[in-house]
Amino acid sequence: MNYTVLIYESDTGFALRADPDTKKREAYWSAWPRYIQALQEAGVFVSGAGLEPVHTATTLKLKSGKQQVQDGPFADTKEQLGGFFVINVPDMDSALQWASRVPAASGSVIEVRQNLVPPTH
Repeated sequence: MNYTVLIYESDTGFALRADPDTKKREAYWSAWPRYIQALQEAGVFVSGAGLEPVHTATTLKLKSGKQQVQDGPFADTKEQLGGFFVINVPDMDSALQWASRVPAASGSVIEVRQNLVPPTH
């Protein structure tokens, strides 16, 4: 079963990605390759990606059959989606175990959702 691990980071977490202090920036980034390697070695990695900051987003909203495009984020939240992983594990407990190992910054929120199985016709 595929699960998506969504990583929401605060502005502080996003700031670490490009922190002028090389040690802080490297500390943030150094844990990610080890986590990805662990997923791959366990055979559970399906896909994943980090995302650019929310101010680079464009939001598309469909209303009455018409497209409305807005620069920037749609939701006004304290955390922003920083990246995701899709993993293939037997159950939610296993997905949560992998999610607990995500090396996100302090204050991050990790959401785990089971992926829908596409209907077959």
